[in-house]
Amino acid sequence: MSLVRKFATVGGATLGSRFLGFARETMMAAALGTGPMADAFYAAFRFPNLFRRLFAEGAFNAAFVPLFAKEIEANGVDGAKRFSEEVLGVLFSVLLLLTIAMQLAMPWVVAWVIAPGFVDDPEKFDITVKLSIVMFPYLMCMSLTAMLSGMLNSLQHYFAAAVAPIFLNLVLISALGYGLWTGADPLATAWYLSWGVLVAGLLQMAVLYIGVRAAGMSFRLRRPRITPNVKRLLWLAFPAAVTGGITQINQLIGQMIASTKDGAISVLQYADRVYQLPLGVVGIAVGVVLLPELSRALRGGHVEEAANLQNRSLEFVLFLTLPAAGALWVISDEIVRVLYERGAFSVDTTSTVAATLAIYGLGLPAFVMIKALNPGFFAREDTRTPMKIIGISVVINCVLAVSLFPLFAERGIATAEAVSGWVTTILLFVTLVRRGHWTWENALLSRVLRLIAATVVMALALNYASLYLAGWLAPQSSLFIQLAALMMLIGLAMVVYFAVAFLIGGADLSMIRRNMKRKTNPAEPLPPGDL
Repeated sequence: MSLVRKFATVGGATLGSRFLGFARETMMAAALGTGPMADAFYAAFRFPNLFRRLFAEGAFNAAFVPLFAKEIEANGVDGAKRFSEEVLGVLFSVLLLLTIAMQLAMPWVVAWVIAPGFVDDPEKFDITVKLSIVMFPYLMCMSLTAMLSGMLNSLQHYFAAAVAPIFLNLVLISALGYGLWTGADPLATAWYLSWGVLVAGLLQMAVLYIGVRAAGMSFRLRRPRITPNVKRLLWLAFPAAVTGGITQINQLIGQMIASTKDGAISVLQYADRVYQLPLGVVGIAVGVVLLPELSRALRGGHVEEAANLQNRSLEFVLFLTLPAAGALWVISDEIVRVLYERGAFSVDTTSTVAATLAIYGLGLPAFVMIKALNPGFFAREDTRTPMKIIGISVVINCVLAVSLFPLFAERGIATAEAVSGWVTTILLFVTLVRRGHWTWENALLSRVLRLIAATVVMALALNYASLYLAGWLAPQSSLFIQLAALMMLIGLAMVVYFAVAFLIGGADLSMIRRNMKRKTNPAEPLPPGDL
């Protein structure tokens, strides 16, 4: 299977999950708006969700996958099974103790980490603590799910791991639907959602376990023992989790600061959901697929293939995220109005969320490139260098967020996250090049500059088109007309961007067609320009 097809497999499943996520957020906006219960739920959910993303997209894809793949190569399936059982015994025990401890300490966690600004509002603080206690076991479910995902990815079974998050959205949509159908008040709806998160975690874990069994791997829970393999995993996992979760860490910092303003957490969440679509579909797909492919190439001594994998992956993510960034900057207001503006979600809220989303859009290429650059370190079992870079980024984010929030509110936090994302990207790339782990290609630079030019042309066309369709997109228009106008704008943007990109040489149709048919073979290096 070609690299592009593997990206498409993971990206396609993630796309389905993200669309369901949009449906969920649309219902959430109608049911809760940016009121206190929305703030409380999002604040409570952010903490276990942070750990989910740290583990699922960070530690286990960075630390577990190379070690699991090495066990398969050295000791076969039996060795990989034994390693998995060793890890499961330790992981389950640690997570169980952590979950109990965090639930007991939740009032202090909310006051000092999750939402310090809620302390002055006893009612909001109390409900946030209770919702957090209900949802925190989701961390345990998703950490175990992350291990199962790492096993499937190492075995080149990508679809089950990518499709599992759909269950979270399905369960939460059902909870919201029940709340809207019964006319439940915001507090009751928040409770439905919190229990739904826990149910979804159990469902996702069950789906992945079935997937692993179907892939030919069976294992059991062992007594926890710190074996040499487990020590190596723990040594790699912590910095990998920090590195892989940089976006989420910065968002948690932003949430802590935003908790001092009513509605700010909800505004950031609604904007986050929109730009997470391209970030999830492209960034996660590349990060999940590239790491095992790159690890396999390096283990086989195929340095040229590894270099081509890195360059083509970076080219791929920029090919898809640059136009997405341009569109988010130009038509953020139209996107937010069509997706959210109904029920408790007001016109003024649309303006605030749209301004925040536009700034997030400028940081989108950086957020996605981080996913493509990290495997260059992780595949070499180096998780500490990117962690040091992340430390610099977090400091920059904190300083900017604290400085800009009093002046620009939610836009200040978005600006801080975007700037820190670009700093991280630049430092990761420069470090790889200086170490000789990334082969610089003038052809890549040339293509990227042409893709930027195509994005500028698309943005200009989109700006004029949005003015022409302003009447269709006005708040007084029906939802059907607004959706039709938004789809027309998106369709126009795609046509203009792809036409210009192919016309000026930013992309090559024959290259894409050829690589859709190519099967990656470690013994056969990819020619430059091929995915």
